Amino acid sequence: MDNASCSSSVLSLCPSAVSLFFLPSVYTLLFLTTLPGNAISLWVFLRYISTISPTHVYLSHLSISNLMLSLTMPFLAAYYAWGSVWTLSGVLCQLVLHGVTPVLHINIYISLMILTLVALSRFAALIQHTHASRPSACTTLLPHGFFSCLRRKSFACRMCSTVWVVAVGGIVPVTVYYSANEAVRGNAAAAGRDGEAETGQCAEVCYNPAVEQGGSLSAAFSVLLSTIFFVLYLLVLLSYMTVLRHIRRSCRSTNVTTNITTSHGLLGRVHRNIMLIQVVLSVCLLPYHIFKPIFISRARDQRLLTYSPDPDTCHPLSTFIELKNCLLLLAALRGSTDPLMYFLLDKTFRHQTLRLLRCN
Repeated sequence: MDNASCSSSVLSLCPSAVSLFFLPSVYTLLFLTTLPGNAISLWVFLRYISTISPTHVYLSHLSISNLMLSLTMPFLAAYYAWGSVWTLSGVLCQLVLHGVTPVLHINIYISLMILTLVALSRFAALIQHTHASRPSACTTLLPHGFFSCLRRKSFACRMCSTVWVVAVGGIVPVTVYYSANEAVRGNAAAAGRDGEAETGQCAEVCYNPAVEQGGSLSAAFSVLLSTIFFVLYLLVLLSYMTVLRHIRRSCRSTNVTTNITTSHGLLGRVHRNIMLIQVVLSVCLLPYHIFKPIFISRARDQRLLTYSPDPDTCHPLSTFIELKNCLLLLAALRGSTDPLMYFLLDKTFRHQTLRLLRCN
């Protein structure tokens, strides 16, 4: 489409070098690291680890989700590089809206739920197999079989199946409705509000304000997802704080020396694992979920304003949209760093990976 010959009065996003060069370059680099890293990880889990623990079940499902995410990254790179040239009704644009967008968000929330389950399973191992000066309050507040369930392979398999059903069943309908309905209606409303004389006078580009902002349903669902994120984030944080408290109590324990050594070794591993999960959630996912409600509020206020159509004027939310996309990139970055997290979390995975790579 020749944008110069298009007389549409809808304000454009005016993508900067961040959208045209930085995001495509980083997504391309992530594709080159995420795909082989998670493919090797999944191969190790399925082929080289004979004794499967709940942690292995969770991390293997996370690897599958990350492999799906890696296949979307070339399309995301192309979307940011050429989305301001693609037409909204074009095949590539529709593929990004209907296929890539659901997979991206499914991966984010599957990883959130699975990492929370990993932290809880490690927490259960600590509560059941270490000694402190007095029992943790969790053993009295929670059901007796709760910690045992968290450490069973069958329970981990059921929870992973539930996570996939909840994520796919909840996200796919909303994203399909967003891409098929809200984006089209948003463009039509913007054109009508700005006084475009002839509908269909010019094909709307793929990278446009209506697509990036979404509508009322997707905004409400995003707020719900952000709320779920903070609940799970605080749950992991609470387990981390409980581990620290349990470690202090265990250091004052008067058990036999061999039991103290074993207990302290497990305490150190659990503390390191939960802290690592907390860092991943804080660095990769927390900024996006803090900014998303702010962006939704700004987008809602912007819809209430009127502005004079000017083909040389950029949309007021252009900078906010680019910032949102950069934070979404940070969330997707987790797919590339997860294999390193597996390496640090699990001793069996570390040993078998080094063996596969023929390292001593």
